[in-house]
Amino acid sequence: MPKAKMVNMAGERIGEYELSEAVFGIEPNEPVMHASVVNYLANQRQGTQSALTKGEVSYTTKKPWRQKGTGRARAGYAGSPVWRHGGVAFAPKPRDYSYSLTKKTKRLALRSALSSKAAEDKIIVVDGLHMDEIKTRTFKKFLDAAGVAGKALVITDEVDEAVLKSARNIAGVSVTTAKIISPYTILCGGTLVVDKAAVQKIEEVFA
Repeated sequence: MPKAKMVNMAGERIGEYELSEAVFGIEPNEPVMHASVVNYLANQRQGTQSALTKGEVSYTTKKPWRQKGTGRARAGYAGSPVWRHGGVAFAPKPRDYSYSLTKKTKRLALRSALSSKAAEDKIIVVDGLHMDEIKTRTFKKFLDAAGVAGKALVITDEVDEAVLKSARNIAGVSVTTAKIISPYTILCGGTLVVDKAAVQKIEEVFA
């Protein structure tokens, strides 16, 4: 059964937390994780890119010169895509890039991402993750004492304004809740610093 280091809010190690085998101990499925990450990034695209086609540029449609006898290439109109300032051939237009994955695929991708973090020993469970006041320096001391170096993803049980505002100015540290975690944020988040209640909620939903 996979285990994770458990610490208190002082950053002191107080034991180990036994993680669920069904959520944190499966063989990570890399193709499914890749598909989930591509889906996440595609769904973030705004799709607002736009350019004018040859029928939309503001140019006269009069033929610039006669067809033959000038020594120049044939030309039919000034808005041609081959002309400077002309329209764009196959111009991009606003579109929706989003698409969905099956529920089974989403769950497998999330469990694979969590299992890969557990295998890399990059999960730290906090027994009662909270902040009495909004203090970035205090939260940074907690992370340092807990052995968190570099990027970290802090996962709380519910939205905690004190934790959110204390961590948001620390470079490489982001905060989310157990309800809205995704394989992308997990894989790109570095070390997972998870509240004990959040771990229990994740295991309850995805086991």
